[in-house]
Formats: sequence, C-alpha cells, structure tokens
Amino acid sequence: MDRIIKKKTWTPKRIAWITLTALFVILVIRFVVFGDHSSKLNVKAERVTFSTVRQGDFQEFISVQGTVIPIKTIYLDAMEGGRVETIFLEAGSYINKGDSILQLGNTNLLMDIMYREAELFQQSNNLRNTRLTMEQNRLALRAELMDLEYQIKQQKRICDMNAELKRKNLISDHEYQQEQDEYSYLINKRDLTLQTHEQDSIYREIQIDQLEASLERMEANLEIVKKNLENLIIKAPVSGHLTSLNAEIGESKSRGQRLGQIDVLDGFKVRVSIDEYYITRINMGLAGTFTLNDQEYELTISKIYPEVISGKFEVDMEFIGKEPEGIRRGQTLRIRLELGDPGLALLLDKGGFYQKTGGSWVYVVDPSGDFAVKRKISMGRQNPDVFEILEGLDKGEQVITSSYDNYGDNDKLILKK
Repeated sequence: MDRIIKKKTWTPKRIAWITLTALFVILVIRFVVFGDHSSKLNVKAERVTFSTVRQGDFQEFISVQGTVIPIKTIYLDAMEGGRVETIFLEAGSYINKGDSILQLGNTNLLMDIMYREAELFQQSNNLRNTRLTMEQNRLALRAELMDLEYQIKQQKRICDMNAELKRKNLISDHEYQQEQDEYSYLINKRDLTLQTHEQDSIYREIQIDQLEASLERMEANLEIVKKNLENLIIKAPVSGHLTSLNAEIGESKSRGQRLGQIDVLDGFKVRVSIDEYYITRINMGLAGTFTLNDQEYELTISKIYPEVISGKFEVDMEFIGKEPEGIRRGQTLRIRLELGDPGLALLLDKGGFYQKTGGSWVYVVDPSGDFAVKRKISMGRQNPDVFEILEGLDKGEQVITSSYDNYGDNDKLILKK
C-alpha cells in the first residue's frame, strides 16, 4: 500500500530565495536611509586650484595707483592784465630764480602812471607854495611887528613927555588923553597882530601836515603802480622746470589768469586716487609700499583731499627715506596701501570661487584627496591677496579656490587624477 509523502514548506531553495530577498530589501533600506544622496560631478584635479587654510598675520590693505608729481609746484598767474609782447623762455626749459619768462604790455597802466606822476607833481607844488606863503607871511608879520614896536616906543616917549607937561599945566587934558589913547591902540594892535599870526600859523601847519601826508600816500600809490608795471614782466619765483607756458605773442591775458607752472625738482611725491568707499578709513600717516626695479620702497600719507569727484578722492604720499633712482614726473606706481595694524587670523587665498559663492560656502577637499564637499563658511575682512575666515574652516584644510562657474549646484566634486 502506497504512503502519501508530505511536501516540505521550507525547502533549501526557498529559504535561499527568501534570504536573498531580505538582504536586498535591507540594502535598499540602508541606501535610502543612510546612503549618500548628494549630487556629484567629476572634475579633473589638474584643472583645479587648491589653497590651504593657514594662520598668519592679516594686514588689511588696498591696491591703488599713484602718479609721481614734483614735491612742490609753483603756478604762474598774471598779476596784471595785458597783451603778450615777448616770450623769453619756452615750456620745458630749466630756469633759475629771477629769469624773465614773458612780458605783457598794458597801455592803460602806463597812462595811469603818467596821470599819477602829474598829480604828484601838482601836489608837491602845492606844498611848496604853501610853505612859501607861510614864510612870506612870517616875514611880513615880523616887519609889521617891528613897525608897531617902533610906533609904540615913539608913542610912549610922547606920552611920558605929555605927562610932564600935564603936571606943569602946559597942555590941555584933551591933548594928553588923545596921546594916551593912541598908545593904548598901538599896544592892542600889536597883541591882535600876534594872535592873528599864531592862528594863521596853526592853520598853515595843519595844511602842510595834510599836504605832506597826501604827498606820501600819492608817492606810495605811485610806487605800487610802478611795481605793477614791473609785474608785467613775468619772472621765475624759484628755480626749477618750466613745465607749461600758456601764452602766444599778441594774446590778451586778464588779471589772475593762469600762465604756466614751474616744478621744483628738489624731490617728488605721489598723488594717489582712492575709491570713496574708503574715505572714512584714510588718515594722515597711513603707510604704503611699492616695488620698483625689484626693490621695495615705503610711502606715507602727508595730505588728504576730501573732495570726491567721480566716486574718488585723492591723497598725497611722500617717500620715507631715499627716493627711487631714476623716478620721473608722471610715472605710474602700483601701491599697496595699508588700512590698519596687522593681526593674527585664519587666512584663505583669494580666487575665482568668490564670484559664485559670495564667500558663503566653498568646496573643502577630503583628507583622502579623492573628492571635495560643499561647506558653509563665514568670512570677515579681506585684502587683494587673502580672505579672513571667521568660521567653517580649520587650519590645514584644503579648499578649491578656482572658479566654480562650471560646477553648477553639485554638493560633491569627484577629483579625477
């Protein structure tokens, strides 16, 4: 009699399939939960620029351009207007102090001098006539007083004689009194004449003082006008290089008009143009450096021009120590202008990545060197060479600092050797 054989539920084959299916499910779940879902991009390592985060002294500075100019420039302006008659020296000449540069002609000024000289001559004649009149009056008074003194002396003698005759009753009282009245009249006339002369002398002295003061003023004014005539010849106030001369024969120049300039060649300074963004941070004494012929030179700010024109303002910088040999007016220098004292900071080299990220994140290279991942960071100050790192990076880490334009928004870069 046949026996029914029961079929096994858990055969080895079935167990194997279930085991494989379970392992597959576990791997899928693990990949979904714990796997790397970041977007990736393969890049060639040889086309990437790497920079190492380091700690060092951070010096905030800006790179500016400066133009070499003379340490001192003297401008030539027309002190008196006139027509250009003669040009003695041309622009570009080296001149000495006192050299004549050009001459202007001014007919009105010449006529003014002639009028003032005539007026001075007339005033001088008035003073001379007044003094002559005073001397004539003095002599006339002296003669008049001498005559009065003589008359008084004669009248007194008559009065004395009449007094004796009156005592002897030889003359009448009327005749006696008449001679006495005549004597009193002469005395009073003398006193009045002296008073009149004194008042006239005071008036004449005042008049002379006024005339002399007026004459002195006229002489001083004439000297000034004559000096203005001398100013028609433009002379070099200092020795130096006649850089420019804006004058042509026959050209009319007005008073105060710029005629040219002289550069004093005792030394040079540098005129630097700076963006207005930094105007509050630029102070007297800030230092700067530049390299010329493989040698570094130092400068310091000596003057600030706060007026902003086209978004820029200017400063003058003078050399510290010896000036570079062979430096010339108009030469352009690239200057590293320091904005403060150096301080210890975490530094990262500048690169093209900043245009893409704005300094908010970078690709940090894994220690294995096989890939780089995106990481958020925070930056502080910067200069033309480096950024100051505030957080997000550690000393010694490597960062991709070349341009990120071709990387899109991928979170990981696979670095292919």
